[in-house]
Amino acid sequence: MAKKVKVADLVQHFNLEVVEGEAGLKRQITTADLYRPGLELAGFFDFHPKERVQMLGKTELSFFESLTPEQRQERMHRLCHDDTPCVIVCHGLDVPQEMLAAARESGIPILRSPVTTTILISRITGFLENRLAPTTTIHGVLVDVYGIGILITGSSGIGKSETALELVKRGHRLVADDAVEIRQSADNELIGNAPELIKHLLEIRGVGIINVMTLFGAGAVRNVKKIAVVVKLENWQQDKEYDRLGLDEEMTRIIDTDLPLVTVPVRPGRNLAVIIEVAAMNYRLKRMGYNAALQFTNKLTETLSMDLDDLE
Repeated sequence: MAKKVKVADLVQHFNLEVVEGEAGLKRQITTADLYRPGLELAGFFDFHPKERVQMLGKTELSFFESLTPEQRQERMHRLCHDDTPCVIVCHGLDVPQEMLAAARESGIPILRSPVTTTILISRITGFLENRLAPTTTIHGVLVDVYGIGILITGSSGIGKSETALELVKRGHRLVADDAVEIRQSADNELIGNAPELIKHLLEIRGVGIINVMTLFGAGAVRNVKKIAVVVKLENWQQDKEYDRLGLDEEMTRIIDTDLPLVTVPVRPGRNLAVIIEVAAMNYRLKRMGYNAALQFTNKLTETLSMDLDDLE
C-alpha cells in the first residue's frame, strides 16, 4: 500500500518558496515521476502527463518568453490543470504573470527553488520514490549476515529472536526484531527497517527487552538493509520430506518481489545461527556462479555413467 505525499511535504523537505496557491498545499502527489513540459509550452498537449509535478527551468521559461501574450496565457491555463499537484520553478527564476494568474484561478501551488533543474529533479524523484513505495509489515527478524539481508520468519516462540541474538554475538548485525517494515523500491528491491519505537531492541523470553546497540555497540546494529533471502523456521515434522541437496529452490513473494526461501526445521541440538550463516554464504556463492548441489549431482551423474560403461 503506497503512502500519500502532500505538496506541503515537498515544501517542508526541500525548503521551497510558495509563490502562489498556499491553499493548494494539501494536494496529493500520486507518482514519483516528474515532468518538464517543453512540448506543452509549444502547444502540444495530446499526451501531457498532468498528474505529475511540473518542473520549469531556464530552457522552458526562455522559450515561454518568446511566445505571444495570447499564447502565453493559453498555454499556462492548459498547463495548470486541476489534476496537477504543483508547478516548481527552478534556478530561482521569476515566475511569469500568466502562470500566477492561471494558478490563482485553478488553485494550484506555484513553488520556487534556487537549485538547478537537473539536481532538484533528482532529489525530488528519490524522495518521492521512497515515500510512495509500496510497503508492508511482516512479523519476523531482519539481520545482516556477511552483508546479506536475511529475513527470519516463523511462528511465535520458535526462536527467531534467540537466533538473532546468537548471530549478533557472532559479529553480525541486527536490523529489526518482531516487526519488520518493508518497502519495495522502484527496482523491485525490498528494503527493511525497524519501526522507530522498537529500533535496536530485541525481546528475549525469560530475560525481557534488551538494547542491542547499548550491550554490543554501534557495530552490532544497522538501520536499513536490503532483503535478499527469507529463512523460515518451523518445528521439525517427522513425516515431512525436507530437501537434503538444495536443488529445489523455493521462492516466496513479498509485495511484488520474489525472494529465495530456505526452510529450516527446528529441533533440539541444531545450531540455527550457524545454519543461517551457511545459508548466507551459500547464497553469495550462488550469485558468484557456484552451486554446490548442482556440482554434486553433475559429478554423481558422471560417476554413474562411467560405472555403467565399465559394466558394458
